[in-house]
Formats: sequence, C-alpha cells, structure tokens
Amino acid sequence: MDVTDLIEHGAPLDGVRPGGRVVVAMSGGVDSSVCAALCRRAGYEVIGITLQLYDHGVAIRRPGACCAGADIHDAKRVAEALGIAHYVLDYEDRFSAAVIDDFVDVYLAGATPIPCIRCNQTVKFEDLLNTARDLGAEALVTGHYVRRLPGPGGAELHRAADAARDQSYFLFTTTRAQLGFLRFPLGGIDGKDGTRALARALGVPVADKPDSQDICFVPDGKYGELIERLRPGAVEPGEIVDQSGLVLGRHQGIVHFTIGQRRGLGLSGSEPYFVVRLDAASRQVVVGPREALLRRQIRIREVNWLDDAGPGPEGRPVLARIRSTRPPVAARVSERADGWRVDLDAPEEAVAPGQACVLYDGGRVLGGGWIAVGEERRAA
Repeated sequence: MDVTDLIEHGAPLDGVRPGGRVVVAMSGGVDSSVCAALCRRAGYEVIGITLQLYDHGVAIRRPGACCAGADIHDAKRVAEALGIAHYVLDYEDRFSAAVIDDFVDVYLAGATPIPCIRCNQTVKFEDLLNTARDLGAEALVTGHYVRRLPGPGGAELHRAADAARDQSYFLFTTTRAQLGFLRFPLGGIDGKDGTRALARALGVPVADKPDSQDICFVPDGKYGELIERLRPGAVEPGEIVDQSGLVLGRHQGIVHFTIGQRRGLGLSGSEPYFVVRLDAASRQVVVGPREALLRRQIRIREVNWLDDAGPGPEGRPVLARIRSTRPPVAARVSERADGWRVDLDAPEEAVAPGQACVLYDGGRVLGGGWIAVGEERRAA
C-alpha cells in the first residue's frame, strides 16, 4: 500500500459511494485514529464511536490498558482535531455479560479464554455493527490489521500484509454477512511504523501513544483476583499431581494455571514439570514432562466457516494456527458426525482448551473454532 498516496487521498473503501457515511470504531489508540483520519481525507462523512465497556476508573492510571477513561478522552480529542462527529456509547452491561462473564466461566472450567475474540464477536461486530447500520452508515471501519479482499463468493478475510502485525487470529468468528459491511484500511500497511508515520502526516494527536497490551478489564494482570471478586468462593485449592495421580503438591486454584506452564508450580525434581491438563471437576493440576504436551489431533467447537464448500468427512488440507503467537502449521480439517476435527501434520506443544484454532488457505482465513476442553488428542 502506497503511504504517500494514502496521505494525499486517504483510504478509498470498496463499495462505499463517494461522500458516503461510515462509522469508525475509535478506541483512542493510534490505529483506529488513523482509520478515522484516512476516511476523512478520502471525503467520507465520518462518525466516530467509542465504547465504554466497563467501569474504567481503576484502569485510567494504567499505561497500556485499552478502553480506559483516558482512551475515551483521546478519542474525543482526535475527533475534534479531525472535525468529525463523535459519540460515546455505554455498552457496559453487554460487555459484562458477553465477555467478562465468559472469561470467568472459561477459566473456572479449566480452559484458557481469549476475551478479545469474544469482544470482536459480540460487542463490536454484532452490537456496534448494528448501531452503525441504524445510523445509516455504509460501512463499519476498524483499525484491525487484516485484509478484506474480493473473492468469487463475495468478500474474503485475509491475513495482513505485515505478518508481524496480522490480527486475523482474533477475527476468526467474523461472519460472511459481517464482512460485507466491515472495512479494514490498515491491512495493507507494512508495519506499525508505517501507521505512526501516517498519523504524524495526517495530524493525528495520538501518533506516539503506546500500544495497548493488557486485557482491558484486568489492567493489573491479576486474573485470579478478578474471578474471586466476581465468583466468591469459586476459586478453590487443590492438588498438583503427576500423570499417574501421585500428589506432588498443592495449589490455590486452577485459574492460576494454563497448559504448557512451567513456572510457578513450586515443584522440584531432576526434570522440569509442565502443566499438561487441568481437571476442573477434581480441582487437579496435572503435570508431566515436556513431551506430554505434544498433540496431533484437536477437536474444535462453535466453528465459523467462511468458504462455500465445507471440508466434509474426508477433510481438507489447511494451515492451522493454535495460538496467536505461533505461525500456522500444516494440518487437515474434517467435519464428521461427531464434530469438527483438526489433524496436525506434525505434533504441536501446549494445545490449550479455550484457545482458538484458526484455519487458513494460504493467506485466506477459512474459519476456525474453539479448542474443546478435554477433547484434544496426544501425538501418536
């Protein structure tokens, strides 16, 4: 993507008429602010919307925590500088029910949640998208680093041009109908430095603002304390056992552990222990050697599929991504009578229930699902 051309002409949005109305989801960060500036420069009627998602008083003093009170102020400041309309909508109840409660429930079930995906799936790409339609907008624009490209069956979701910035893993729940209304102006930009250069050139006030890194509603990173506060008494102590059931130690709650974890176990031995399984029913943290983490077969649930043709029982070769920080690996996905299954060509470590398994055909997102609790299979 030619940055010089973007500075001069803004970002034309496919399928949106010249001068048409668009809603930009403005978090107060540099990415969404640049999107608003690019749409304004392209001549669209821009409405910026910022969501108040939780009681942000405790997070306002924490640098790097998104959706805080300071971010709402920054979004207003950017909107004023660009001369666009800006609204703050109270989505606290919806966010609490769809994202925070789910986050707590998944941890208590012995899995590892990804609240950012749930937020995109429910609050942003369902509720906010419907609000944008109600406002007469022709598109909802976000600052995600993904690409929306035309395909024979309609709009397709593709990885960003810059693999290091790609956020497609977090958008696998996006439906084909939603893709028809969404636009992602930053997906073709090569690197965050390019976005910041755009922000400076376009006069965006938050050009040098740090990226958000924490889960917005847990700015101090203390998940256990949040769960204790929301579900008093639900976090119970239990045993740390090896794979044979031998008790090696005690813990203060399975919510403090995730698959593949090595540190913080408080165990000694000649070989390091890793968390290989969490048993919510018995409150046991099961540990074992590193090789016990290897998995080749994964069951996935709540599958969102974006291709015209499903994989069928015989399966289809794909690239599978089991963590946002890992590259996609060769696999085969199949849809059988007992559910969806992903067979990895080579075993992967620490396949964690509650995480997403996102499936690709080259750079295109075919879909994905949530790794099911207790149904992942070991390497042969």
